[in-house]
Amino acid sequence: MKVLFDATSAVRRHGGLGRYAEELARAMVAFDSGVELGLFYTGPAGQAIDPPLDTLPRRSLRLSTKSWRMAALASSYTHIPLDPVLGNADVFHATEHLLPYLHRIRSVFTLHDLAFLRCPEAHLPLNRWYLSLMMPRFLRRADAVICVSQYTKADAVRIYDLEESKLVVIPEGVNPRFHPVESPELLAAVQARYGLPERFILFVGTIEPRKNLSALWEAYRALHSEGRPEKIVIVGKRGWLYRATFQRLRELGLEGQVVVLGYVADQDLPAIYSLAGCFAFPSLFEGFGLPPLEAMACGCPVVCSNASSLPEVCADAALLVPPTDVAALTSALRRLLDDADLRADLRARGLRRASNFTWQMAAESTLAVYRVVADGSCAHK
Repeated sequence: MKVLFDATSAVRRHGGLGRYAEELARAMVAFDSGVELGLFYTGPAGQAIDPPLDTLPRRSLRLSTKSWRMAALASSYTHIPLDPVLGNADVFHATEHLLPYLHRIRSVFTLHDLAFLRCPEAHLPLNRWYLSLMMPRFLRRADAVICVSQYTKADAVRIYDLEESKLVVIPEGVNPRFHPVESPELLAAVQARYGLPERFILFVGTIEPRKNLSALWEAYRALHSEGRPEKIVIVGKRGWLYRATFQRLRELGLEGQVVVLGYVADQDLPAIYSLAGCFAFPSLFEGFGLPPLEAMACGCPVVCSNASSLPEVCADAALLVPPTDVAALTSALRRLLDDADLRADLRARGLRRASNFTWQMAAESTLAVYRVVADGSCAHK
């Protein structure tokens, strides 16, 4: 069986979608599954891919992201199949919310979330229009839909009235490199490399309105007014509509208390998680929510919002608070920073919880979906 896997988001390092595509592809390569996995991605020919992805057969289409989306959009209306462009595969796996019209190739579609409908104010208007128009077509067309959480599956059934039989829940995983870093030398080296403060609250994720960092600024202002020594460290690229987030930071006069690192090399993240006093994730909406799990895997206690899929992912291993309740967020952060017993308890709970999510399990389940789809057990749309 030949599977063509869309790795565009991994090659372009598109936040959570990129992490999903990269980790899942790496894990599937490790299986002796009898599946011939090839990477499809858009962008300049010869663009580098990290090993072991660079050992996989791949096709580099000379299409920009815009032209690829337009081609997919055009094929949806005209039913001009793109099979000749994509090659002679048995299954095409769409990992980035984009599925062209395929006539001969069966397809698997990963649905990460429906944030553009559930949290529309946090999306660009053009993205919202495009996904509102195309998402129902993509979901109907796919032979199988992988949902990254039960919450996302329930959303898909409720909003689009999809048959549950074509929906499969396969949670994301935590890479084994995320574990508590104990080496004083390594911790000191990472702290010096990034200029990290002695004590800090950590956030990891793309900086965009949906991540609700303004609530974290407000909570931190209350803590800072008490004379506390902690600062905030932000790891992640700037996404869309990020300027208002930093404008609010300036209005609160907290610029000197927040360290914004931007993109950080994956190999350094475990040490940063391990150095943090606690991890804060006040997101308004997540289809899964991987950063809290990665923090838990590194032994970092977590304060997380109780919205969307996050209670499903974190369970009782984090302090859960309403994302818009700044007072509750402030109180939870204060408790974690001051209560050593609570930190130790959440550290133990977090390590156990994170161990339940592995990319190996995700890969095995995904390969099983490929086999079902290739055998024609799902109705082809």
